Amino acid sequence: MEYISHPYVVPETMEKRAYQFSISMHALEGNTLVVIPTGLGKTAIALIVAASRLYQNGGRILMLAPTKPLTEQHLRYFRNNLSIPGQDEGKFAIFTGEASPQKRTGEWMAASVILATPQVIKNDIIAGRYDLRDVSLLIIDEAHRAVGNYAYVFLASRYMETAADPLILGMTASPGGNREKIADIVDNLYIKTVETRTETDADVKPYVHDREIEIFHVDLPDALKSALEDLKGLVNDRLSQLRQAGFPVPDQSSLSMKALQELSGIIQQKIAERDASGFAAASIHAELMKLKHAITLAESQGCMVLKGYLQKLLGEGDSPGGSKASKRIAADPRFARLIERSNGWDEECHPKLLLLPDLVQSILTESPDSRIIIFATYRDTVKMIVDLLTGRGITAERFVGQATKDQEKGLSQKRQIATITRFREGEFRVLVATSVGEEGLDIPSTDVVIFYEPVPSEIRSIQRKGRTGRHGTGRIIVLVTRKTSDETFQFVSRNKEKAMAREMKGIGKYERKAIQTALPIDREELLKARQNQEAVFSGPHVMVDDRELVSKVAECLSSSGAIIRIKRLLQGDYQVGDRILVERKTSRDFVDSLVDRNLLDQIREMSRACQKPVLVIEGDNLYSQRDIHPNAIRGALAAISISLGVSIFQTASPAETADLLMVLARREEESGYQGSPDRKASYEDLASAQEAILCAIPDLGPKYARALLTAFGSVQAVLNAEKKELQEVPGIGSIKAERIYELSRRPYP
Repeated sequence: MEYISHPYVVPETMEKRAYQFSISMHALEGNTLVVIPTGLGKTAIALIVAASRLYQNGGRILMLAPTKPLTEQHLRYFRNNLSIPGQDEGKFAIFTGEASPQKRTGEWMAASVILATPQVIKNDIIAGRYDLRDVSLLIIDEAHRAVGNYAYVFLASRYMETAADPLILGMTASPGGNREKIADIVDNLYIKTVETRTETDADVKPYVHDREIEIFHVDLPDALKSALEDLKGLVNDRLSQLRQAGFPVPDQSSLSMKALQELSGIIQQKIAERDASGFAAASIHAELMKLKHAITLAESQGCMVLKGYLQKLLGEGDSPGGSKASKRIAADPRFARLIERSNGWDEECHPKLLLLPDLVQSILTESPDSRIIIFATYRDTVKMIVDLLTGRGITAERFVGQATKDQEKGLSQKRQIATITRFREGEFRVLVATSVGEEGLDIPSTDVVIFYEPVPSEIRSIQRKGRTGRHGTGRIIVLVTRKTSDETFQFVSRNKEKAMAREMKGIGKYERKAIQTALPIDREELLKARQNQEAVFSGPHVMVDDRELVSKVAECLSSSGAIIRIKRLLQGDYQVGDRILVERKTSRDFVDSLVDRNLLDQIREMSRACQKPVLVIEGDNLYSQRDIHPNAIRGALAAISISLGVSIFQTASPAETADLLMVLARREEESGYQGSPDRKASYEDLASAQEAILCAIPDLGPKYARALLTAFGSVQAVLNAEKKELQEVPGIGSIKAERIYELSRRPYP
C-alpha cells in the first residue's frame, strides 16, 4: 500500500488514492465544491488540502460541520493524521458553543486548526471576538446546507470579504437533484470549480464496497385501514367546503403536500385582497394539514404513534388556547369515534413492529459483531422502537436532536457524543436515530441500515444509505407499507437520486467552464471590498439579544460595520445607546401576539424600562395576516403609539431593519447619548427606577419586580423579607426567593 508523503501528514497513516490526490491538487487552485459518494474519504481530501495550505501559506484552518458529533469525528481524524512541526500543544481547537466566549477567543489565537459548528463561529464574528483575516482555508462539510439563511452562507461571504488569502473547500455527497439549488450552493460558496466522482468512475471503483438494498413489503392491519377511512372522510369534508367556496382543490387521493402548498398560496392571495373567503379557507387549510399528517402517521408509523397524535389534537381542541382547527376536528363525531376505537389498539398493531425485532435478532445472530442503525422520521417512533427491541432483549439506544419536543426530552451534544462513542465501541449493537444521525457519522462496523419508512428526499435517502458500506460490504433494508405514502416516497426519492446523478454528471463534465465564467473571483474587487469593510468597521454600537441571532438582522448589522455586543436583554430585542430599546416583530408575529399573547403588556414593560421605546414591524401585509378586522390592528397601533408613547417603524426586510438600527445608533452617538456599557440607565419616574433595581436580580423581570413592590411597598422591604414571605407573592417560588435572599445578604467579595 502506498501512503501519502507530506511534511504535515503523519507518516504511513493515509493511503494514497489517485482520485483523492487529484481532487486535492485541483482544490488548491481555487474555491472548489467536491461531490463524491459517502465512504470515499471527503475528510481525507480536506486534510490533504489543509496540510498543503498550512505548509505553503501558514495561517489557520477553519473546518465547519453542522453537528457536534460530526465535528468531534473530524477532530479525531485531524489529530490522528495531521502533524504540524514545532507545535505540539494547542494546535487543534473545537468550538461548539459550550465554552465561554473568552475561552474561545484565546483558543482561536493559539490554534492552527479549528473545528466548529457554524452558528458559534457566526455569533463570534458578529460579536467581533475575532475575525477570519488569517484563515488560509475554510472547509465546509455537508455543503448542501449552504442555502437560505443557514450560517454557512454568511460565513462564506464574510470570509471572502475579509481573509487575506481566501480558499474555500465545500464537500458533500448529496447536493440535491434540483439544478437551481446546486447553482445556489455554487453561488453562495463562491465556487470556481466543481469536482465530482461517481461509484462507476475508473479511479473510484477499486474503493467502492457493495451495498445490497432489500425492500420488505408489509400490509396495513384492519385497525389502521379503518382509521384511514375515517381520516380520509374528514379530509373529503374539508375539501368539499373549499370546493364550494370556489377554491381549486384536488381529490383526496391526489392531496400531496405540494398540492396543499399551492392551495395555501391561493388562499394567501385571497387574504391579501381582503376577500372574506380567504380567511375561512385558511382555517380549513390548517385542518387539512393536521389531518394529512395523521394519515401519514397511520400509513407509515403505526397505531401508537397515530394514537399519540390524535390525543394531542384532542387536547388542543379541549384547551382554551387551542387553535380553531384543532377545536373543529375534536368536535367532529367521527373523530370522537376514532379516539374511542384507538383506546383498544395495542403496541404492535403495525406489521413493521411485528417484523422488526425478528429481523434485527436474525442479523445479530448471524453476525454478532454487527452494528445496526435504524432510521425513523419521528421521535415517538424512535422511542417505540427502542422500547420494543429492549423488551425483546436487544440492546438499543435512541439518537435524537437536542431540542425537547412535547414530553420527549432531547439529547444534549455531550450525550450525543457519548452515545456515538459507546455505539462505536460496541457497548450496544442497535442505534435508533432521527435525521440527526443521517449526516457524516462514520461508524466503521455499521454494516446494516434499516429505513423504518422511505423518505421523499434524495439528500436524506443518500445520507441514510451512506452510514453503511463505508469500510466493507453494507446492507440496506427499507420497510414499505403497500398502497400507502411509503410507496410514493420510495418512488420519489429513487427518481430524485437519479436526477441528482444526471445533474452532477452534467455540472462536473460539461458546465464547469460556464460556472467559472459566471463566478469569477476578482482579487482586486475582493481587496476593495475588504478596504471598504475596514473603513466602516468603526461603526456605531448596538446591543443584540442573543435570541435574535437566528434572524438575518444581526448579520446585516455586522456587514454594515456595527460594533455588536451580544447579551440576554430583559426587554426588547436591541438596545441602542442608553435610552433606546427596540422590539422587533414580523407582521405575522405582531398579529399573532395581538390575538394569542399579551402584546400590549410586553410593549408596556419595554416602554417602562427605557426613555425611548421603539417598535419595528417587519414585513408586508400587516392587515391580512389573520382573520382579524383592520380596525383592531389600527387600535393596537394607536394604543402602542399614543397611550404607551412608543415610536413605531415599519420595514420591508431584515436588511431594512438593520439599516434603521444603524441610523438610530448613529444619531444617538452624534447626539452624545451613547455612553459606556457601564453607564446607568435614566428613568422617567421613580417607580421605573425601583423596578429596574429588582430587575437586576437574575431571572426576575419587570412582572415579578412589580408584584414584589406591590406586596412589600418598597425595595428595602423586599430585600429585607424572609424567604417564606417572598414565596407568598404569586410567581415567586423557592428558587427566586432563595436568589433574592442570598443576593441581599451575601457579603461583597
